[in-house]
Amino acid sequence: MASSKILLITGVSSGFGRALAQEALAAGHKVVGTVRSAEAKRDFESLSARAFGRVLDVTDFDAIDGIVAEIETAVGPVDVLVNNAGYGHEGVMEESPLSEMRRQFDVNVFGAVAMMKAVLPLMRERRRGHILNITSMGGYITMPGITYYCGSKFALEGISEALGKEVKAFGIAVTAVAPGSFRTDWAGRSMTRTPRSIGDYNHIFDPIRKAREEKSGKQLGDPQKAARAMLAAIAADRPPAHLLLGSDALGLVRDKLSVLEDEIRDWEAVTVSTDG
Repeated sequence: MASSKILLITGVSSGFGRALAQEALAAGHKVVGTVRSAEAKRDFESLSARAFGRVLDVTDFDAIDGIVAEIETAVGPVDVLVNNAGYGHEGVMEESPLSEMRRQFDVNVFGAVAMMKAVLPLMRERRRGHILNITSMGGYITMPGITYYCGSKFALEGISEALGKEVKAFGIAVTAVAPGSFRTDWAGRSMTRTPRSIGDYNHIFDPIRKAREEKSGKQLGDPQKAARAMLAAIAADRPPAHLLLGSDALGLVRDKLSVLEDEIRDWEAVTVSTDG
């Protein structure tokens, strides 16, 4: 491996976070992983002498700066931040309380931004660094029944892209990584579900939930291969601003862009009629 780096990955207990931590450790990197309990910290640190656990809930915004400062002192300069901590909320918007939306955005958006704000002054001072934000194909395409989730991932995609333009001159790269369906517990243990209450939505919601449940554990995507793809992006001289993972994400996003292009063309006369 060309050069050993220090990676700070949020949410390393399972899913992409765990897979990326394992692949990074195998490649010779040091990994600081955030977890939510002392037991999970011990479990993570048992992986390697180069695995350092830190107990942190990314919605504990006031604690983040201090933990990042301590990591820089105790482990070393953070070369790569990976914002992986997140979860999926399933629920029809009309049925889902605003409190569920706040929680979804606190974890998936505000938590990620707080982590970025903590590492950016240090990366800017060093004139190097890389931030990976794990978004989702749900940051490009939408499905009924995961409205708040898609909203959070669209937000993180936009923040990632704009931030990349702000920090490029400082030698800092920002990559939004958008996976399709992978064999993680996103649709299982990690998903929060708002109870159903309005029958009018059954026809649109029920088939999608049924398909998701049937596919759970049998998804095409391999998290270890996703981790290797992320390590390739980290090692690249010119990392991408956006990286889709999975052939399903590729197909669905291309379809979305094609439909969008058709709609723009259909309404072009109205669009340009507002000039002057």
